[in-house]
Amino acid sequence: MIRKYSKIILIGLVFIFLLFFSQLAGLYIDWLFFTETGYQGVFQTIVSAQALVGLLFGVCAFLWLFLNIGLTFRTPLPTIDIMFLGMTRITANLGNLNRFFKIIGLVISIVMGIFSAIWGSKVWNQAIIFHNAVYTGIKDPVLNNDIGFYLFRLPMWEIINSFAGFILFMSFCIVALSYILRGSLMFNRNRVFMGELAKKHLAALGGLFILKIAFGFYLDTFGLLYSQHGVIFGAGYADINGRLIALYILVVAAIITAVLFSVTVVSGRIKILIYSISALIFIYIVGFAIYPALLQNLRVSPNELAMERPFIEHHIKMTRFGYDLESVKVRPFDVSYNLTSGYIMKNQTTINNIRLWDEAPLYKTFAQLQQIRTYYKFNSIDDDRYMINNRYQQVMLSARELSYGDLPSKSWINEKFVFTHGNGVAMSYVNRITKEGLPEFLIRDIPPVSIVDLKITRPEIYYGEIVQDYVVARTKIPEFSYPTSEGNKYTSYEGTGGVRLDSFFKKAVFAFFFRTAKIVLSSEITPESRLIFYRDVTERIQKIAPFLMLDSDPYIVISKDGKLYWIVDAYTVSSMLPYSKPLKNRVNYMRNSVKAIVDAYNGGVSLFISDPKDPVISVYKKIFPGMFKSMEEMPEDLKAHVRFPRDLFKIQAAMYGTYHMEDPKIFYNKEDLWEIPVHGEKKIEPYYLIMKLPGEKKEEYVLLMPYTPAKRDNLAAWLAARCDNENYGKLVVYTFPRDRLIFGPRQIDARIDQDSYISQQLTLWGQRGSQVIRGRLLIIPIEASLLYIQPLYLAAEDKGGLPELRRVIVAYENDVVMEENLEQCLNRLFGGKKTPITTIDSTRDKASKKDLPELSKEAMKVFEKAKEFQRQGNWAGYGEELKKLEAILKQMTSR
Repeated sequence: MIRKYSKIILIGLVFIFLLFFSQLAGLYIDWLFFTETGYQGVFQTIVSAQALVGLLFGVCAFLWLFLNIGLTFRTPLPTIDIMFLGMTRITANLGNLNRFFKIIGLVISIVMGIFSAIWGSKVWNQAIIFHNAVYTGIKDPVLNNDIGFYLFRLPMWEIINSFAGFILFMSFCIVALSYILRGSLMFNRNRVFMGELAKKHLAALGGLFILKIAFGFYLDTFGLLYSQHGVIFGAGYADINGRLIALYILVVAAIITAVLFSVTVVSGRIKILIYSISALIFIYIVGFAIYPALLQNLRVSPNELAMERPFIEHHIKMTRFGYDLESVKVRPFDVSYNLTSGYIMKNQTTINNIRLWDEAPLYKTFAQLQQIRTYYKFNSIDDDRYMINNRYQQVMLSARELSYGDLPSKSWINEKFVFTHGNGVAMSYVNRITKEGLPEFLIRDIPPVSIVDLKITRPEIYYGEIVQDYVVARTKIPEFSYPTSEGNKYTSYEGTGGVRLDSFFKKAVFAFFFRTAKIVLSSEITPESRLIFYRDVTERIQKIAPFLMLDSDPYIVISKDGKLYWIVDAYTVSSMLPYSKPLKNRVNYMRNSVKAIVDAYNGGVSLFISDPKDPVISVYKKIFPGMFKSMEEMPEDLKAHVRFPRDLFKIQAAMYGTYHMEDPKIFYNKEDLWEIPVHGEKKIEPYYLIMKLPGEKKEEYVLLMPYTPAKRDNLAAWLAARCDNENYGKLVVYTFPRDRLIFGPRQIDARIDQDSYISQQLTLWGQRGSQVIRGRLLIIPIEASLLYIQPLYLAAEDKGGLPELRRVIVAYENDVVMEENLEQCLNRLFGGKKTPITTIDSTRDKASKKDLPELSKEAMKVFEKAKEFQRQGNWAGYGEELKKLEAILKQMTSR
């Protein structure tokens, strides 16, 4: 007998081992990853929470089912007579099957325990948040509970309620089936026959299930605060004065029904049971459905504003809190068209940083001019600012990543050993153009060549936005670095990223995990080789902090020492804030609480708390001590590039368009509803700009979004998010006067189309086979005035057409002009002293301070560098050096 059971147990253990072996391998791989990144404590906390919560759920489910099934074995199996062909009578003693049924019961209990353990392990996040909940000091306006209860505790109570209901229902069904097999529960026509033990057992289970329903009714009282109405999100008048009272009554009624169920089933007084259940259903239908509906239609709807007023106030207040709109400062912007050339000169930094290059045309230009080879790719264009040659300059840049899908020769060796990384970035001015209408580059080519004091010393990009698969670095095969005219340059990884393949066991586990035996069989891998995986920066951060929601736009940054880093904005979110309007993904609480930085070469990840007031991040900081750092610990050269995230700003701007109306009457009537303006066929996207905000003393980096009144085209206001230093994260809205017309994007577009000269030129260019691309319309506040600026690009009709910035349109008050560049537009509009668009040319700046002998030496150095570029076949760098040489020679001639 022992051998029999031992074989069954052994087979079960082998099955479980085979079933979870891939999970075990993945767990070991994760341990290596967390060890590599220095977050072993986070891994241990997450795995411990998963194991403990899963074990708790699994053990509870197993013991509950095992004990309940075991109780049914107190009723013996019956002996039954079977007539065979109406002649032979066979007596079957089912008691001999009792051992078999015990094994079945054990198996069912184990299976349910495993299923429950898996369920529990998946809710580890809610469980540890429940255990580490904090009080926020803010209470909900109806039930007077701390908001922390809804954010941190209520989700787990709802999970426990669902789990308890599932286990009770399954145990009731299994126990009932067991009693049927034992003949202790029988159905004959309209009657039910139960043995004494079966009555008591099923009565207890049924009573517990109804008690669970009572607890569910109690939780539903909190759920009313998430009710969806036409006017508001949250409990309204009918909810509080109808459904809430009904739910409290239902809680008491369900508890009474649970007791009556247990008593009447045992005593056989079925009528009392039927009456109690019918009463419960009646209370639910009348009290929770019919009465609130009548209350809504007969009392609330005829006087909706008066009856719903306090609940509208709750809705506005909690929505503003949920999206961090409470601290928005409102300032009037009294537009006066009194700009002069003097004001333009006074705001020269703003003028020099007006972005004329849109992301879409600039992306095409970058791709054709700076991808260099087909296997390099720019994923997106980033907008940032740098101190360049002591000037605060806004730039556009993009990382040159390796695209494995575009490799000319695909093989495992090439994809894993040779082509392992991208190389450098391309960076250009936001508003400078060459004579050919192309962007002027600050950093270009491979290896990166810079014409300013911003240098890249470590251009290799092993971690990025488009890399998905693993690579093996530091093998016997050299890694491809970059191409030259004389041949390819190779390198070897010197970083600390990845996991060392210094044992056969590691190789075997990685081979199993990545489904390839080549990792084990390859002779090119040495004990010093490093397998680099989880290379996508968002995937990498998500692996470390799965509870954070990440921004859709990671952006690359050049540090002071020339290294490349990715900055990714991360959000703490919840869908459990009472009365707060949810987004499409149900989120109704959102904070940009974390700034994540990823080293593009080593893969190191650092998480910095950018909003210490956020209660959600406070809970995670408590759960994972040492995981997060303060913003004061962020290196200053990287902190200078922290910006307000565009994704969050778009959500806040959309919400503020409605929820700036704090008066319930105005909100109800939508008297002052704002919308995001439409330009072309799309809503205007927020844009970054270096400008001097009204009332401020110096320029700063801000994110702007204009508003128009609902179903109107004129401007109503503009919202600004400040990005620099101590002002980071502050939102300011500037409202325009309502007594006069302030042109909106569509009205400016119409005025441009109505200009005969501009319209004629656009038609002419279109007839010559060129595609005219009208860029994004920018609304630029200057002093107390507004400039409307739109770039025009020309590109060939074919898909490979290179967009060229050929014209700039500027509208001011009633004037619209179009010229070759912004400088000429401003001169036409304001005349007076010429307002040059400052360029950053380090060669000219330095040359102007040198005498002729020094200039001669400088010219010779530039000439030698040009010849070097010529030998390398780097014609872009060669042309750049010729430009520098030309500037020096002109300087020498002027002397």
